[in-house]
Amino acid sequence: MAEEVENKEIDYSLNNPDTLTKYKTAAAISQRVLEAVTGWCVEGETIVSVCQRGDKLLDEEIAKVYKGKKIAKGISHPTTVSPSSYVTPYTPLASDAEEAAVTLKAGDAIKIQLGAQIDGFGTIVCDTIIIPSKSNQGDKHPEQEANLLLACHYANEVLLRLIVPPGLLASGTEEEKKKAAAQKPVSQSQITNILQKVVESFGCNLVESTTCWQFERNEIEGQKKIVLAPGEGVKGEGSPDVGEVWGIEMGVSLGSGKVKTLNNRATLHRRTTTTYGLKRPSSRSTLSEIVKKFGTFPFSLRQLDDERAAKVGVVECVRTGVVRQYEVVGDKDGADVARVFSTVALTKNGITRLTGPPTPNLEAFKTDKKITDEEVLKILEQPIARNTGNKSKNKKKKPAKKAGEEEGKTEA
Repeated sequence: MAEEVENKEIDYSLNNPDTLTKYKTAAAISQRVLEAVTGWCVEGETIVSVCQRGDKLLDEEIAKVYKGKKIAKGISHPTTVSPSSYVTPYTPLASDAEEAAVTLKAGDAIKIQLGAQIDGFGTIVCDTIIIPSKSNQGDKHPEQEANLLLACHYANEVLLRLIVPPGLLASGTEEEKKKAAAQKPVSQSQITNILQKVVESFGCNLVESTTCWQFERNEIEGQKKIVLAPGEGVKGEGSPDVGEVWGIEMGVSLGSGKVKTLNNRATLHRRTTTTYGLKRPSSRSTLSEIVKKFGTFPFSLRQLDDERAAKVGVVECVRTGVVRQYEVVGDKDGADVARVFSTVALTKNGITRLTGPPTPNLEAFKTDKKITDEEVLKILEQPIARNTGNKSKNKKKKPAKKAGEEEGKTEA
């Protein structure tokens, strides 16, 4: 009982330096594994094998930190590899022969997503890569692929700048700072409109209902969320504030951006806060393993001890609302989709990128399209954090085509 009282008094906010340290430790693992998994994604490789190897490496890397301490740690998001037109994370099962045989194809826009958590502080990262052909790995990206990746990159950069709380990075007199801080945050509809301008510059559209969530301890879908290009009946609520951690998602399509549910088996799940007296022994056994291994973080059925038994046991869990299943969603037109995901912390110095897609090599993109909208270009020139002296201050101004190339991760 004394231990329970003590735990309640622990400050798990970013005011506690230990919280940010744990986030950064989990983030470093996520980034390392993302880099490794990216290297494994080659033409002819099966998606299920990449996912399995990714989770194995996550477990190995997580085991190296906080050794001997009574701190829960594990995977905050299993390794998923989503083919070109898929919007949501995809992780097939070895026991489903047809899907287990799906291989990576040259030219596919592959979305790789994964994450680690330390003491319930989860980080997630996602990047989109184009699978190179074995015969021409050194070539530049064709124009359509280039436009898709550039649209996603720049839209993500603009979004990060739009969520910085008003006045946080303001300079000048105290009166000027107060005036800047008194401004209202950019509304979610305004954010969508600005981002649509960005992606339209490259002939693309935002993916319907792309969602950014506030992260909390043991929770990757907090109370506040930002919904971009919301579908019917979908609505965001709230905006980021100092002291919060957010998962920032950006989805861009070469098609209309509208989505549909695909016929694939739902294999990605997450435990909810709903309680229910499950009737089947197999269901109770499955739920017990879920609680023990994953807590409230997402998991794949292939991560359970017996994959086939899990497919049976999870049915009642989902039907009663004890477990949520994530449907496999794809682009309604079957068009290529790019998606990136970053975990960021908002501090008094601005945004700290905990995880995020690597900065793309802009020289590898072959396209005549570029951003010309003055409002967007002005936003891209804004910083996302104060320069604390850790980074070089002398940077040449970039031409319009490269406007918005990120300055690198800025420490809090």
